[in-house]
Amino acid sequence: MDHRFRTLVGASAGLTFLLVLLGVYTAAAGAGLTCNARWPLCDGAVFGLFPANWASFVEWFHRLVAMATGFVILGTTVSAWRSGVEGRVRYALALATLLLPSQIGLGALTVTQYELLILTAHFVTAMAILTGVVLAALWTFDGGRDRARRAATVAVVSLPALVALTPRLFVVYDETAQVAYYAVGMLAYAALLAVAVWADDATPATARAATTVAAAVLFCLLVVGRQVFGDAGQVLVLGGALLAFVLAVVALRLIPRAGPTDARSGGLPGGD
Repeated sequence: MDHRFRTLVGASAGLTFLLVLLGVYTAAAGAGLTCNARWPLCDGAVFGLFPANWASFVEWFHRLVAMATGFVILGTTVSAWRSGVEGRVRYALALATLLLPSQIGLGALTVTQYELLILTAHFVTAMAILTGVVLAALWTFDGGRDRARRAATVAVVSLPALVALTPRLFVVYDETAQVAYYAVGMLAYAALLAVAVWADDATPATARAATTVAAAVLFCLLVVGRQVFGDAGQVLVLGGALLAFVLAVVALRLIPRAGPTDARSGGLPGGD
């Protein structure tokens, strides 16, 4: 695949990652409430120009980044179909693109209604879009056992930090803590997806299964992370993070080290 497309798909994944974090901060700070249920005008401070207050700036800046990210994802999807990249990359990007209109609608509902079910649906859709663009990026870049092991190492290192950031257990779960929790969680999630995608045929199926289950657990934790209340919820989230960590460690131990030939070829037959 050409360098231009790799740059596009990498930008799509990076911008989506940053957008989700900005969305977490926007929700945690209650910035959407500055609109007083007046969507899309809110206080009229278009894209943060002359905002009434900090919350207004955050809300409008979030919209600006969301618009830019949406156009980048759309452009990447169009480029993928025009350039004839492999089908799984095209379909992952197409899914992310098709979800964008519903995400806009759900974003409007978070301002006008701000209900738990709507907030959950909004974040599930955001994570689905993130998953699509991350998978597209992983399939675009060369993998192999060496990179799979590195990705597993990132997950193993990141997950203890996620445990330490367990909502309302070890830290005050303010806006900063929430952003940190989701930054670490999404990094570990992307790393686990990388292991599942990049591991070659010499990797035991158990390793792929462990990382897939760990990624699914993290997906669920990230969806409910901001909504956990009470001792039972904290224990559930803490247990899920520990389970993901154990599965990541198991996967790392099962992935064989790449030999000299694999290292030169990126772990792929015929790699250059």
